Amino acid sequence: MKLNPARAQRLAVSRSGLLGALLLTLATALPAARAGEIEVLHWWTSGGEARAAQALKASMQAKGHSWKDFAVAGSGGDSAITVLRSRVVSGNAPAAAQIKGPSLQAWAREGVLTSINEVARAERWDDLLPQVVSDQMKYRGDYIAVPVNVHRVNWLWVNPAVFARVGAKVPSSWDEFFAAAETLKKAGVIALAHGGQSWQDLTLLETVTLGVGGAEFYRQAFVLREASALNSPTMDKVLSTYKRIKPFTDRNAPGRDWNLATAMVIKGEAAMQLMGDWAKGEFLAVGSQPGKGFICTPAPGTAKSFIFVVDSFAMFKLKSPANSAAQKDLASAVMSPEFQEAFNLSKGSIPVRLGMKMDRFDDCAKASAQEFSTAAKQASLLPSIANGMAAPSSIEWALKDVVSQFWNSDKMSTAEAMKRMVEASRRQ
Repeated sequence: MKLNPARAQRLAVSRSGLLGALLLTLATALPAARAGEIEVLHWWTSGGEARAAQALKASMQAKGHSWKDFAVAGSGGDSAITVLRSRVVSGNAPAAAQIKGPSLQAWAREGVLTSINEVARAERWDDLLPQVVSDQMKYRGDYIAVPVNVHRVNWLWVNPAVFARVGAKVPSSWDEFFAAAETLKKAGVIALAHGGQSWQDLTLLETVTLGVGGAEFYRQAFVLREASALNSPTMDKVLSTYKRIKPFTDRNAPGRDWNLATAMVIKGEAAMQLMGDWAKGEFLAVGSQPGKGFICTPAPGTAKSFIFVVDSFAMFKLKSPANSAAQKDLASAVMSPEFQEAFNLSKGSIPVRLGMKMDRFDDCAKASAQEFSTAAKQASLLPSIANGMAAPSSIEWALKDVVSQFWNSDKMSTAEAMKRMVEASRRQ
């Protein structure tokens, strides 16, 4: 049937109105259909870390999802993993959990993680990440985790006002470190803020190992875990240097959280801290600026070397389709340039995504990003043994125990410590 022009126009308008109403209905309904609950286990509970976690929460809420915070404070994540395991065993896993390094593959072997290849392929993660990072995010070729950031471990944090007051020089070698520490101690200042927890004890040792033994020795000792390196004259020198540091810490160090040690430097109660760049987030959280309120410099003897930690979220299998969809949105949000910038500006770390603009980042972060990129190209990045990046958890924990016993004992010799480190490295 042929319509006259006027009727045809009215029908077209009617159809247009119906189509518009339909599109409006779909636009309103789709977010509700996709909306899910995202429960995320993490241990970002200190000032700078908590502010960084809020950036992720805001990103997910903007997509219409509800955020359920599953934060467990303390022990560099040790307590959080204990809680996570009980949740998984009971069949009540969160959508995502902060897990990193070889532990990702261990969880994947248990069959509790889900593939997020759909997101990774669509967004070309293989092209956006250094291979050393993307390999850690995969299990049998499938992405089962999304990387969040990159931390450099081998940093020395300095309160310049304290140094200026006592006339000490910011050290770049271990000889200079001990000279400065003596000056500070004579002036009644705690030279080094330290938290006497096992992961912090081992973090300090790995930094000393790199500074005394060099990158290749570090690789042999803590990545390859060769007995000839762990029980060697070089390791003897490392351990001797390590124990020389303790008199420059304070008697209240045992059990202290790392951020409380950072607070000592911020307040001028201590002059230095050897810690990863998550410490920078604490300075930034109180308005302190690099070069003014604090100085970041490579740990003694470690300039141009890079011990790394990559935080990542493992994605667990979920029963709810809506929550699974939200989980994919979470993975996409974490890798977005917007989140990578916002999160890392708050956290004190650097983006894991290559090719990011660093205009808004401070000089510490710019230097760290440049050295990370160079080391990735040269395949010379060094994973942190103390922070879950270089060894299975059984070996990591065994080494933590040995190192803490050596740190706290006046009777254990370097020879005995080396013997125990060799035994710990053979744990299965």
